[in-house]
Amino acid sequence: MSATVNTAGKTVRWVDDRLASSNFLKRSMGKVFPEHWSFMLGEIALYSFIVVLLSGVYLTLFFKPSMIEIAYNGSYVPLKGVKMSEAYASTLDISFDVRGGLLMRQVHHWGALFFIAAISVHLCRVFFTGAFRKPREMNWVIGTGLLVMAFAAGFAGYSLPDDLLSGTGLRIIQGIILAIPLVGSYVSFFLFGGEFPGSDIIPRLYGIHILLVPGLILALLTAHLIMVWYQKHTQFPGPGRTNENVVGYRLMPIYMAKAGGFFFVVFGVITLISGLVTINPIWLYGPYTPDQVTAGSQPDWYIGWLEGSLRMMPNVEWVIFGHNLSWNILVPAVIVPGLIFTALGLYPWIEQWATGDKSEHHLLDRPRNAPVRTALGAMALSFYVLLWVGGGNDLIAKFFDLSINSITWFLRIAIFVVPPLVFVATKRICLGLQRRDRDKLLHGMETGNILRLPHGEFIEIHAPISEEERAVLMSKPDRTPLPAPEEVDENGVALKGARKARMQAKLSNFFYADNVALPTRAELEAAEAHLRHEVEEAAPVMDEDRRLVPSHDGSVLHDPAND
Repeated sequence: MSATVNTAGKTVRWVDDRLASSNFLKRSMGKVFPEHWSFMLGEIALYSFIVVLLSGVYLTLFFKPSMIEIAYNGSYVPLKGVKMSEAYASTLDISFDVRGGLLMRQVHHWGALFFIAAISVHLCRVFFTGAFRKPREMNWVIGTGLLVMAFAAGFAGYSLPDDLLSGTGLRIIQGIILAIPLVGSYVSFFLFGGEFPGSDIIPRLYGIHILLVPGLILALLTAHLIMVWYQKHTQFPGPGRTNENVVGYRLMPIYMAKAGGFFFVVFGVITLISGLVTINPIWLYGPYTPDQVTAGSQPDWYIGWLEGSLRMMPNVEWVIFGHNLSWNILVPAVIVPGLIFTALGLYPWIEQWATGDKSEHHLLDRPRNAPVRTALGAMALSFYVLLWVGGGNDLIAKFFDLSINSITWFLRIAIFVVPPLVFVATKRICLGLQRRDRDKLLHGMETGNILRLPHGEFIEIHAPISEEERAVLMSKPDRTPLPAPEEVDENGVALKGARKARMQAKLSNFFYADNVALPTRAELEAAEAHLRHEVEEAAPVMDEDRRLVPSHDGSVLHDPAND
């Protein structure tokens, strides 16, 4: 043992003499990470990506990214002798002839779905808690870029088998490219190597899928983790937690052990689902043929909202100087997604400018304490859900025996009506929750215990809230809107930038005007005295009899503590 220890010590000293790494390692091993279940969403995304990489390496050993036509002669009898591309044939071979091939295909596909889902939910958590604010604006942009890259990697991989379902998706993409004014046809010819489907798209998608996009994702993930490490982790409000500290567990040994165990949990869940639930059974669809379409074809869930956007858009097409301008494709498939992802990436600066809040934030907001931001997020989610539902309008119509035209027109109207209603309802709910929090601070927790006073009055006994809950409730920031700016100087001359300042003040008022303020110190002291008196008054009676006491008319006073 001593020889092993000495050898290890010499090795460490040899490395430290050349890299001066000891100070960095000491600081890193002692770094503190806060504890909250929602922080595991980012870990799920990271571990799912690792699973995707490992399974993808295995699949690349057997997949042939070629569109050369051959006659299938593999193990799947129903397709024997059918002409197909080498890409589709090799995918069938992986599924039926390679040991463990079908399981690895399933693991790869399910892992990709987990990866995109985890990124999406993680971004929602970051948005609703305000974790994107200064100094983490660039990390938010990186997260948005990761989501876009995950979409690109998922779609490219989904298209590689060259089956009838994925080919239908490629045909839709080609239509979208052709709808781009001026350059659309040139881009389509370049990408597909001629007229659709061409002979180059599968090899090109293969290079994008295994090299370009994974490389970009790895670079973005590395940058993201470095920034999280450098800027320190955000944390939720609680006792002893401030904007200047981090309360949690050190990296070694507790956090590292938990993270390592959680990786195997994620790996195990993905593998279990992959072994039990079949996804993308390409042998049922057959090879891609340009003149055929899979009935009821649906893309993976993360593309469903784009599919719905295309289906919901009315048929609007202009002919300008002999050139077609297809708004029914350009708007839902290019302009709308472009605006959404641009607004998503720029949102930290939009909110910062609108509110005038340029201070650093390391303590997270409770969603109820930022009602306008929470309402905007809920409105965006309702918009997404409606588009997602539109992507399956044919299946919904078939399952519920409804008219597909009626469903489409309902969604066309709902996309403009429902999100504003969701915004208003969510904002009111947040303000209602703020009022409840204020009542807790002033009156304590409702116990359900009813006390009859000597003069006959019935009152409910309230109990003081815990110190932990009190710290959470008192962490609410009461922000005030920016004041209306002066529009003219003392000489009556219009001030430069007054219009911009006026707009900023209006937006600030939009964000912060509706707010339920925390109780003042005097109100809290008076409430504590009243609550203390109420508890003291009730204590003798509650201690004397904690049972259900029948009254003269047969009714009872219910004390839940005795249930």
